Amino acid sequence: MSQLFQRKPIAVLMDEAERGPSLKRVMGAGDLIMLAIGAVIGAGIFSSIGTAAAGEVLPSGEVVRYGAGPALVLSFVLLGFVCGLAALCYAELAAMIPQAGSAYAYSYATLGELIAWIIGWDLILEYAVGNIAVAIAWSGYFASLISAVGIHFPDYLTHGYRTALFSADPAIHGLLDTAPKIAGVPFLLNVPAFVIVMLITWLLYIGVKESVRANNIMVVVKLLVLGLFVAVGLAHINTDNFVPFAPNGWRGIHQGAAIVFFAYIGFDAISTAAEETRNPQRNMPIGILGGLAICTLIYVVVGIVATGLVPYQQLKAADPLAQALQLAGLQTAMARDGLLPQWAAKVHPKYRTPHVTTVVTGLVVGVGALFMDENEIYDLTNIGTLSAFAIVCVGVALLRRVDPDRPRPFRVPLLPIVSTIGAASCLYVMYGLPRTAWERFGVWLVIGLLLYFVYGFRHSKLRPGRA
Repeated sequence: MSQLFQRKPIAVLMDEAERGPSLKRVMGAGDLIMLAIGAVIGAGIFSSIGTAAAGEVLPSGEVVRYGAGPALVLSFVLLGFVCGLAALCYAELAAMIPQAGSAYAYSYATLGELIAWIIGWDLILEYAVGNIAVAIAWSGYFASLISAVGIHFPDYLTHGYRTALFSADPAIHGLLDTAPKIAGVPFLLNVPAFVIVMLITWLLYIGVKESVRANNIMVVVKLLVLGLFVAVGLAHINTDNFVPFAPNGWRGIHQGAAIVFFAYIGFDAISTAAEETRNPQRNMPIGILGGLAICTLIYVVVGIVATGLVPYQQLKAADPLAQALQLAGLQTAMARDGLLPQWAAKVHPKYRTPHVTTVVTGLVVGVGALFMDENEIYDLTNIGTLSAFAIVCVGVALLRRVDPDRPRPFRVPLLPIVSTIGAASCLYVMYGLPRTAWERFGVWLVIGLLLYFVYGFRHSKLRPGRA
């Protein structure tokens, strides 16, 4: 039983980052901040904001979640507080343990192998699922853009099956009846979403620096678009749209925050990229905290303008989001520890990228983007990521006790108060997610535990004779 909670020494984690196949260290603090903004600002602010403000109702009339209305700005403030606490904990651990794997590596060093496996397993799902949402959001904007110039794709090629199944919009739900059928099953596939996933997969395959360059370009474009939106929107705000400010009270603000939390996930992607970062002890805290602060400010401003322009019930949109470097680095770390098959740790001899996991992940995400619904994706992504954030908050306090003398380039202030409130706040936001999210999360955990005991436990490099 003690082997289940055996911790991986930080010295071993640091040593592994320096030997064997390694990833290029090409990113500085500015790149990390741009990576955070690129990973955060996109699908969450342009797509999940609609559900967070208006709520979600199934075609049957069942209320899945209540909307925050114009009080959505308070949802952003709540999440800024929660993520700020988690970001402080991430910054301390990321500066101490600059190795790919994010919360996985941190929990391995502090809470033991079983907890690390659970977190790594969750993040494999959640990062992949999050990228499905990104692709679906991009597809929505792409369809709107080309329709403005007179090009129209058939609706059954821009909406997935589950999107139509759960949509309360009669036109979209009606695609179940009007779409072409194969063996009686409606042919509903989000083709643009699949295409963008394949494009991003190719960028990640050919190299980290190329991916960073593409991400930085997208960040600049998105910030320019947001700046234009705010500048134009401020002149057309109708203050009548702010009434009622909180139509569903605190319940709406809480449940709105639980889904629009998707907009904040990106900042933890920076710690996953630690192995590709120059001087991570200095640059990781700057990138995490700086990126989160900028994104929170942007979200509050955009939330005020968006809910002032139109009645909150009409807020539905989509947009692309660049979430790069997350899943590949995590799978590389887990395979390196023997918890996943060794092919997941292979690094391309020319590009020095984890090419096998990149291709496999791209195919899984691409297929999922063809038919899944974005709201259920937001829920799955959020519950897994929030659980990881909570464990990181616990881990940073525990590591202070078990390894107090290790150099810490960045230290969380007011520990353990900050870490305790941070973990509790993450659990509180999770409580605002619908029951179906918890059920699916539970199923995924059971599958992960079975895989761990069948393969990971026996092949772990912490087992005697496997180091």
